[in-house]
Amino acid sequence: MSKYTDIGIEKHGHVGLIEIRKPPLNFFDVSLINQIADALEEFDRDIEIRASVLAAQGKAFCAGANFGDPARQQAEERAKIDPASNLPINHLYVQAVRIFRNKKPIVAAVHGAAIGGGLGLAVSADFRITCPEARFAANFTKLGFHPGFGLTATLPELVGKNNAELIFYTSRRVTGEDATRMGLANACVPQDQVRAEAMKLAAEIAECSPLGLIATRATMRAGLADRVLAATNHELVEQNKLRATEDFKEGVKATAERRVANFRGR
Repeated sequence: MSKYTDIGIEKHGHVGLIEIRKPPLNFFDVSLINQIADALEEFDRDIEIRASVLAAQGKAFCAGANFGDPARQQAEERAKIDPASNLPINHLYVQAVRIFRNKKPIVAAVHGAAIGGGLGLAVSADFRITCPEARFAANFTKLGFHPGFGLTATLPELVGKNNAELIFYTSRRVTGEDATRMGLANACVPQDQVRAEAMKLAAEIAECSPLGLIATRATMRAGLADRVLAATNHELVEQNKLRATEDFKEGVKATAERRVANFRGR
């Protein structure tokens, strides 16, 4: 029996495929991120695999954290009493850093929404193939929250500091076309071609020398995992502070109710 409950993995020649299987929205939790990290480490150990594709079933690529999840809400209530008990997010970021330590190129097939930490997951890949229907959003400030999943380190490197600030400060949803224009995605194709195009790019990468690929990628991403580790440590401190505010409660409620939040700055 497979140890993977929330993902499927396949091998297509020299390309490994990881498919997130929590449709329709593919909300993440510690278990999902841990399984993705495990699968990437499995591919790292497999001499036949030279590149991988991260794709998803359902409507969204990954809609981030499910703030409406009762288990998550209980954990957050405990965190208010004892900040040290706030393990879900802390552990999640530990697993996230593992993803950044993998050795082989990853192409994300972003066919739908990549929101919040889901955007962080998409950005952990080397390349992103997307479509006009996709939406990329770091919606943290709209929730009364602080960005996480290392995005404060990764997003500016990808789109430039000012574009990252624009994405963070507005919490706006960036279309697939705009994401491609600003460098957040590498190609924008029809929605039904996203995965095939991602597999095609991974196969092109996989035609190259495996040792050369690993060495070159290690040079290009030197220090990235450590920068993400430092970023998530800081992000967690800020998130813990903001989680205790009235504005965070209001932001989560307003988002669930699809209305503009009535923030009060406390």
